[in-house]
Amino acid sequence: MVLDKPAGLPVHAGPRGGASVEDMFPSLSRRRDGPWLAHRLDADTAGCLVVALRKAALIAAQACFAEGRADKRYWAVVQDGPETEAGLVDRPLAKRSATDGWRMEASADGQPARTEWRVLGRAPGLAWLELRLLTGRTHQARVHCALLGCPVLGDPVYGRAGGGVRLHLLARSLTLPLDPPVSATAPPPPHMRDRLALCGWTSSP
Repeated sequence: MVLDKPAGLPVHAGPRGGASVEDMFPSLSRRRDGPWLAHRLDADTAGCLVVALRKAALIAAQACFAEGRADKRYWAVVQDGPETEAGLVDRPLAKRSATDGWRMEASADGQPARTEWRVLGRAPGLAWLELRLLTGRTHQARVHCALLGCPVLGDPVYGRAGGGVRLHLLARSLTLPLDPPVSATAPPPPHMRDRLALCGWTSSP
């Protein structure tokens, strides 16, 4: 099952508690074994999230992610924008702890992380990017956009958050080459639509 996760909803309860996607699992299945999250999304990222209702489905989906066979595409509205129209960010990422928490950083001793990107539209001070994540590192899309010099709008960790702007990042589409294949597309959340429209997006098919 692919859910359209709203922005602001964690996938599982953190130390502070509160609502999460996992709270809804009893309404998805009454079996004692499952459901399970097949992968993760940041709490502030909206879009496609895979939930497995059976153990065999979980194993198959996780294999797709681990082996790089999942086609994961994100939309991001970023600040300013890259100078060119397309490219590849190939920068390993490592988790670093600090007194105020943790963050992911580009590091030669990190795990491989590769993101293909292309510009879908532009507006003054903004750009609309499609990101194809070739790997699945924590915060990969956000860090790689920041490394391009155009952090995701509303990113309080890797960008210049302020003014109550929420993170403008959407897990837009996901395809898993299973039998039968699984494919889903998520619409932009309400808080992204105005700026996407400035960059040329229309809600028509």
